[in-house]
Amino acid sequence: MAIRGWIGVDLDGTLAEYHGWRGADHIGDPIPAMMARVRKWIAAGVTVKIFTARATLPEQIPPVQAWLERHGLPPLEVTNVKDFGMVELWDDRCIQVHPNTGEPVAPETVKS
Repeated sequence: MAIRGWIGVDLDGTLAEYHGWRGADHIGDPIPAMMARVRKWIAAGVTVKIFTARATLPEQIPPVQAWLERHGLPPLEVTNVKDFGMVELWDDRCIQVHPNTGEPVAPETVKS
């Protein structure tokens, strides 16, 4: 798998179950399908970063890193910042749009 750049993976609701905010130290159980996907990417040499709003506050990053270690993932970078190297974002809240159009790839779920 030849990917230049990095793949962002959201934490809450994408890599870990999320059933509402319970504090910075609470992160839900791993979601098996996404964990398997992340492990496959890492094994193929792809750079994966955890892309989460939790990284807005630096003191919330260590619990995320501890969760990754506890569930057998390497010490991935935890960020909330996109840059030009990001090639994909896996997230439970995003809506993909066709480039340069503003038109959603999938039908809209919320009418604006």
